[in-house]
Amino acid sequence: MSFMEQFTSLMPVNVIVNILDVLFVWYVIYKIITLVKGTKAVQLLKGIFVIVVARVVTDFIGLDTLGWMLEQVINFGFLAIIIIFQPEIRRALEQIGRGALFSRSSMQEEEEQSRLIGAMTKSVSYMAKRRIGALISIERETGLTDYIETGIPLNANISSELMINIFIPNTPLHDGAVIVQKNKVASAACYLPLSESPFISKELGTRHRAAIGLSEVTDAITIVVSEETGAVSLTSNGDLHRNLSMEEFEAHLKRLWFGPTVEQVTSSKWLWRGKQNG
Repeated sequence: MSFMEQFTSLMPVNVIVNILDVLFVWYVIYKIITLVKGTKAVQLLKGIFVIVVARVVTDFIGLDTLGWMLEQVINFGFLAIIIIFQPEIRRALEQIGRGALFSRSSMQEEEEQSRLIGAMTKSVSYMAKRRIGALISIERETGLTDYIETGIPLNANISSELMINIFIPNTPLHDGAVIVQKNKVASAACYLPLSESPFISKELGTRHRAAIGLSEVTDAITIVVSEETGAVSLTSNGDLHRNLSMEEFEAHLKRLWFGPTVEQVTSSKWLWRGKQNG
């Protein structure tokens, strides 16, 4: 008798079914969380949680009138949730229809990653050669919704042509940062927080300070193309990689964007990497 047969013989069938049921429920909850993470739906979920907690507290204290009002809110909450979460529900149903909610082939993921890296590298190379200033931030685990809302919404697929066209001088969207969220250009002309670190070189301008500033408060990746020198830099988790060649830039971007999401920061000071300006 195999180990699995011995294991199942020792456990009642209903126990195994209950365990599987709990695992499936937790997996569905996990997928829902990943679906709404970084969107306004997170704040709405917090509001719903507060209402539920308040309803429990009113029962415990004996606040009958307030409890009745909260009960009515909860009773009609299902319809309200459908209305409020319409974009998220529609996106989830579309993903189910494409078979993308619970699984996605590794080949598709690799092709998409290769396309995104290629588009970003091509656009950065073009702008660096022509000294077109650019500032591009890529969301990772920490949501960038607050910064996205400061710009002009785009929600467009990433392409080298789009990225180049946004940063062409004297165009409406060139001033500010582009923010990439969920592999899409979420917004352009966004405002990023400027760093006040005393370790930043005086030769670095506003774009670099904004890139470092965002890196101080989030785990985002930010790409900077200098308008003065055409040099390419990249910031993430307290590191500033300066004067990168295209090969170095592509390697760093691929490792940070699609590699580990959490990196150890071993020093409180900025680590200046790359070649120095001659």
